[in-house]
Amino acid sequence: MPKYNYVALDARGNETRGSLDVASQNEAIGRVKDMGLFPTKITEADKVHERLSVKKAKGGGGKKGGGLNVNLNIKIPGLTDRVKPKVLTAFTRQLATLVDAGLPLLRGLRVLEKQERNAALKSILGDLALAIEGGSTFSEALAQHPKTFNRLFVNMVKAGELGGVLEVVLKRLAEFSEKAQKIKGKVKAALFYPIAVLIVASGIMILLMTFVIPRFKDVFAGMQVDMPGFTLFVLAISDAVRLHILTSLGVLVVAWVSFLLILKTKIGRLVWDNFKLKVPAIGPVVSKVAISRFTRTLGTLVSSGVPILQALTIVKETAGNIVISNAVAKVHESVKEGETITAPLESARVFPPMVVSMVDVGEQTGALPEMLLRIADNYDEDVDNSVAAMTSLLEPIMIVFLAVVVGSIVVAMFLPLIKMITSLSGSGGGAGGD
Repeated sequence: MPKYNYVALDARGNETRGSLDVASQNEAIGRVKDMGLFPTKITEADKVHERLSVKKAKGGGGKKGGGLNVNLNIKIPGLTDRVKPKVLTAFTRQLATLVDAGLPLLRGLRVLEKQERNAALKSILGDLALAIEGGSTFSEALAQHPKTFNRLFVNMVKAGELGGVLEVVLKRLAEFSEKAQKIKGKVKAALFYPIAVLIVASGIMILLMTFVIPRFKDVFAGMQVDMPGFTLFVLAISDAVRLHILTSLGVLVVAWVSFLLILKTKIGRLVWDNFKLKVPAIGPVVSKVAISRFTRTLGTLVSSGVPILQALTIVKETAGNIVISNAVAKVHESVKEGETITAPLESARVFPPMVVSMVDVGEQTGALPEMLLRIADNYDEDVDNSVAAMTSLLEPIMIVFLAVVVGSIVVAMFLPLIKMITSLSGSGGGAGGD
């Protein structure tokens, strides 16, 4: 006897899924109605699995016969399955709107799949819809795509499904992603100017060292004058860059690759993350971004119904900073032993006293999620102000740096000329006196 999967709504409008062993689709519809449910989707299980198999095998088949079959459906890891955070945020917001408007989840996914322009996300939406038609929950379907939907996304959706507030959770996810992208964009915009100045300065330096200074060197070779020490130093740098440019580039590449490899180690990552938190000017901004991310993630998870221990585990994995992750791990152990969150937060010496005090008040009053989100909002504003202050400070520093570097090279090149003119004018004055 065939098996049919059904999706139906109860008297309260809640979605229910299940399967029935019946002879036909009409009989399945009758059985669902007899249970007091309103069927919205009924499909034969074997056909769903067949569609899934066809989708997975699509592009791999060849023509019948003895010809050579070549599979051109090649996926490059990290490229074809990659969905940009901005695209994923837009999808989450649209799905939340559709579900909140009363549209069934499966139908909402199909609508978004049809209009989606991103090829990777379009394929994933098709897989999600097929998985749900096969009887899987939305969170189970999301978990099949860990490169696109992280543990934060999956666990929040799972909590929303269990609590019957999926549309609320999707809205929170969209707001969380939008604010994270906003902060990330502001930090990138603040760093754009100094990076652009450094690139321009590097280009000017290479041009001066490889083209301009060698011309001066040829002029100096015909002059009967002792070179100042500073000029000889600049000429030596120019020769090193011009004659050993490949070696210099090789050293830079090796240094960069070594740095990346060190960052992959646990100790190297810990040292680097700790350095970022303590470096002048930039450190406070990095610290505020990390604290905002920690409090917003934990507050969003707890307010969505995720158990506190599971929420802390997710926060530890998504903190983005080893120092913060270690502090969250201590909080997890404290809560696991039945103690409070405040003590390990204070002992970590990463979180300011104000944050610790507000978390303590949130714990005592039973309003921890609201307090965490309030802390995140405050720190988002602080990040905006800090980024603006850092940008205003970096602009004159970079201009002065570029002026000093280029000005020093110009002075080094003109020192011999000034010395020669001074010696000529001195000898000319002496001849006139005789």
